[in-house]
Amino acid sequence: MSSITLGGNPVNTSGELPKIGTQLADFKLVKNDLSIATLADFAGKKVVFNIFPSIDTGTCAASVRKFNETAANLTNTVVLCVSRDLPFAQKRFCGAEEIENVVNLSDFKDGSFGKTNGLEIIDSVLAGLHSRAILVIDENGTILHTEQVQEIADEPNYEAALAVL
Repeated sequence: MSSITLGGNPVNTSGELPKIGTQLADFKLVKNDLSIATLADFAGKKVVFNIFPSIDTGTCAASVRKFNETAANLTNTVVLCVSRDLPFAQKRFCGAEEIENVVNLSDFKDGSFGKTNGLEIIDSVLAGLHSRAILVIDENGTILHTEQVQEIADEPNYEAALAVL
């Protein structure tokens, strides 16, 4: 279990982030068209996972905008924005914001991505959602970088995540 905060109040997650140097576990996440994405879909590319509680909060929206801007300049790298939002909400947000350089994926069906990777918030008003975190993997699925953002309302350290690419 990892301890983070929401507005300075303690919040716990379902576990710890995966260790650097290990393989990211396979996953099944829902794309905007309701098809399923798995780790194999991104084989041969570096992947930045921008994980957050909900697209409909200011900080989460800001992180998606920031990664959209950054992703346009990355080589052989894809940015996946993962939350428990419905794919329709993710698609609506990106359409309204003209966000085209990231891939939104939803863990709404069973939250297994969050549970497997220690991201699920297990208490507080946000129980069941994902914590704010960054995972970066290489072309073979090996974890290069992790960041569990300590205060849910804070943005991640973009520079540290991108420095490993």
